[in-house]
Amino acid sequence: MNRFSAVLARLDRVLPAPLVSAHFALGLEIARYLKWLLPPVEIEGKRFAIKVDDLGLRSCFTCRRGRFRPLWTTEVDLQLGASLGDFLALVRGTSDADTLFFQRRLRIAGDTELGLIVKNWLDATERPSWLRPTGLTL
Repeated sequence: MNRFSAVLARLDRVLPAPLVSAHFALGLEIARYLKWLLPPVEIEGKRFAIKVDDLGLRSCFTCRRGRFRPLWTTEVDLQLGASLGDFLALVRGTSDADTLFFQRRLRIAGDTELGLIVKNWLDATERPSWLRPTGLTL
């Protein structure tokens, strides 16, 4: 773990959960507002966690009335865990959840039915053009 990751991991343990999760919920809310990520009705009232393993961060949020909000608790219905690179590949659409799951690079814990709903929702979501792969490799 590099120094930056160690600092982030310490913040995750010291700060209240909503402060750690606020940045992630705000990003989801902006994506919803711009109509890039419209939540399905099946996730209404459900509690989620995204754990970015290599950064040592765990963001907890919920969807209420179609809007994303940070949680005041760390108890969730569904947790997704992966590295930052794997989450970015999911967001860009260069990797799918099934592939990452079967390669054991994406971990899903909690309500499996909810996990399938979220997986199908994310797979079906149209990515904005600036997020899509350009064919360039680094």
